[in-house]
Order: sequence, then C-alpha cells, then structure tokens
Amino acid sequence: MPSVVIVGTQWGDEGKGKVVDYCAQDADYVVRYQGGANAGHTIVTDNRVLKLQLIPSGVLTGKKVLIGAGVVVDPLILIDEIDKIEAQGISANLTISGKAHITLPYHNLLDSSWEQSREDGKIGTTKRGIGPTYADKMQRHGIRFSELMENRFEARVRSNAEIANRYFEAVLRVDQKIDPEEMVQICRDVGARLRKFVGDVSAAVDSALESGQRVIFEGAQGTMLDIDHGTYPFVTSSNPTAGGACTGVGIGPTMINDVLGVCKAYSTRVGEGPFPTELHDSTGERLREAGGEFGTVTGRPRRCGWLDLNIIRYAKRINGLTGLALTKLDVLTGLGELRVCVAYRHGGREIRDVTVHGLEDCEPVYLNLDGWDTLFKGDELGRAANAYVERIEKEVNLPVYYISTGPKRDEMICRRSVWS
Repeated sequence: MPSVVIVGTQWGDEGKGKVVDYCAQDADYVVRYQGGANAGHTIVTDNRVLKLQLIPSGVLTGKKVLIGAGVVVDPLILIDEIDKIEAQGISANLTISGKAHITLPYHNLLDSSWEQSREDGKIGTTKRGIGPTYADKMQRHGIRFSELMENRFEARVRSNAEIANRYFEAVLRVDQKIDPEEMVQICRDVGARLRKFVGDVSAAVDSALESGQRVIFEGAQGTMLDIDHGTYPFVTSSNPTAGGACTGVGIGPTMINDVLGVCKAYSTRVGEGPFPTELHDSTGERLREAGGEFGTVTGRPRRCGWLDLNIIRYAKRINGLTGLALTKLDVLTGLGELRVCVAYRHGGREIRDVTVHGLEDCEPVYLNLDGWDTLFKGDELGRAANAYVERIEKEVNLPVYYISTGPKRDEMICRRSVWS
C-alpha cells in the first residue's frame, strides 16, 4: 500500500502545492482531506502558473484527483476552478465525496460578520465561510453533496437560511438578509453541474491501495493551524495534521506508509496569533518581497521571521513525520548571516518543544549560521547552503527528502523519493 500524507509543518503557506505536484508525477491518486476554499496552492511549470483552492494539486500531472469527506466545498468556486483548468486543456479527472459538506453564500456572510463582531479578538479568518460550514456540520444540519444528488436538501436549506437571518438580526445586529429561495436555486444548479463528479472516495482509495497504486493525501494549511493542536483560537476549523487524512478520507491509519512534512526555510504566518521568531525589520520585509509572501487566496501580506525548529520538532511529534521537504531555500540567498531558532526561553528555563498555551511569552534562542551569495556550486548546493540543510536534519532528527530551490516544478533537488 504505497501512500504518503503531505502536511504543512508550520502555519501553512509552506509550498505544499509544489511538493504535491512534484511527487504526484509518480503517483496514481491525489486526495485532499480537509479545509476548504481558504487554501491556496500554487503550481508553476515551464508554461503556466496554476492557483488552486479546492482541486488537489496533482491535477496538472493528469492523475486522478479526489476531494474527501473532510473537505468543505464551496461549489461555486469549485465550478470556476473546473472551468478554468478545462479551458487550459486540462481534464479535471475529479471525484468528490458524497459525504463532503457544502459552503453556501450565507456561510461566507456569517464568517465575515463573526469576524467583524470580535473587535479586538479577531482571528484573521479568510472570510470564506469555512468555520460556519464546519459549525453546521457539527450541529448536524449541514448540507452534503449526497443530498444534492437525491434532491433532499430544499427544506433544510430554507431552514438554515432563516436561522442565519435570525442570527444576523438578533445576535450580530447587522443588516444582512439571505433569500432562502436563492440558496435553494444555487443548490439545484450546482447539483446538476457537479452530479457527474460525486462518488465514494473512501471506497476508491481503498481499492487503489489494495491494488498497489500510489496515493498522496494532501493537507491544506499547517500543523500550527490545527483546530486541536495549533495556536488556538488562532487556528483553522479542521485538522490539517496527518490524523485528519484518516477521518477526512475514510481510511485506517495502517494504510499510511509515510508522512512528509513540508517546511519553509524560514517562517511565515497570515492572520493573528503568536509568532515567536517574527521579524519587524528590513530583514522581515526582504523575506516577504523575495519570497512573494502574499496570500494566494486573500493577497494579504504574510508575517515573516526566522526558521523555528521548535515548531518543526512539534510537527514531527504530532504528525509522526518520516521526512521533510524544505522549500524556498533560494529566498535566503544574499541575506548575510542567518539565524535559526533552536529552543525557547520560557518561565525561566530553556525548552526544545512547543508550549501552545503561552507561546506568545516564549523568547527564541538562536543559532547563527553562515549565509551565502550563491546557492549552488556547480550542480550541487554550496557549502553554506548545505550546512543549513544539515543543521535542520540534526536538530529535528529527520532526513530532508526534497529541497526546493525555486518556484518551478523542476527546481527541486530530490535526495530521496517518498516512493523508494
């Protein structure tokens, strides 16, 4: 059963889309297991740039792509993505789990209204309706794709829209009004359009693995945004960590062979919440500009800082990582002396782990490393760049399988394949 979960080890935006796309060249299936249209995965090949929010990143390689039950799907965004890739001559080759929940326009309005009502306690949500869709799921009145296929949704959609209207008026006290009949018509339209894509993702993946085909489980966001194990409440509404692949697809943990953690060569974060190594100076600004650190979905500038290896150790433990893919190493070129956080000072002692509660009070303990003006020496990494990679491996006791040295698919050093 050759399979690998590919997860973000930081706060998302680590470059998972490129890593999934690269590994998918030798895979048969790519399965997205959580999140929604708040994800932004960018894939760059020689002749195109593809930005995806819902369709798994393996679509450019022509492989079968699936959206699992753990994903909340904005069908209007998904249809737009399908139209865009098919206009470029790319087959969607997509299956959507009938158990996946649907994000409708009233979820987006609730998300935006909730965020505005928080005043000083804002989360930094993308306002794409993800949290409210998961809330409906947990309250057991969400709408699933299977119900669209069976035309069993109209009464519940009308009820949900009316509940949202009462909430806008009585609780949030905002001037918003949802037309229930408009929501019903949207469901009719998207149901007709997406009907051919809906199927049993759990059964399809199980069959693929039993027959020896290669499967990638693709996570969105990152470990530190996990609803249970991240910097709560400044987190996403699902489980991006490796365990989420099991529940989000419908497979057992014994069906996973490897867990590859994607780690940016420095740290970034979007939205609010603690960030121990954040830089508020010209170095942080240079990382932002050189790395193109602006959100794929929102365009928001990302907060930037030095690489935090305490975070990577934590991600190793939470996900059971077996290896790393290091991205954006090229962005550090020409920066001069580099710093890497190897521990924290917290409560009068030095710790080499993450205290999720109280992270804002942690002081980074840095190790200084030589920088480089040229990333490569011939066809290999230069001495300083190679030493940077080796230090990461030593500190977190994990091998680095892949090193990304630029945005394009072929700008990747493969030291060991996840399929070997």
